[in-house]
Amino acid sequence: MTAAFQDDIRENEIIAPRRLAERLRFSMAHLARVARLDRKAMTLYPSAPTVQIKLEEIARVITRAAELAGEEGKAVIWFKHQPLSGVGKTAAELVANGDIDIVMEDLDRMAAGVYS
Repeated sequence: MTAAFQDDIRENEIIAPRRLAERLRFSMAHLARVARLDRKAMTLYPSAPTVQIKLEEIARVITRAAELAGEEGKAVIWFKHQPLSGVGKTAAELVANGDIDIVMEDLDRMAAGVYS
């Protein structure tokens, strides 16, 4: 399941912004905001290291959440709509603010069976 997600968002060994946006049901502009990238740079230079690092962060969150939820669709819904307990922001909002560590720590707590 998560391997299929990773395969589907890749094109020529890189994460394709358009494919990731489609899987998340985001516009390209929204994906750029969440990834903290310039939309034009993301589109014109998708293989740039900065672009790939930011897109990989999002892919890593979705993959980890899908492993825990058992389904990619649930992981995407969680990423977009479910505020993290004690934080009051969604994972997408936190990633957009540069707080991916908070999201990954929350996922680690969930994996350890700690639900707050």
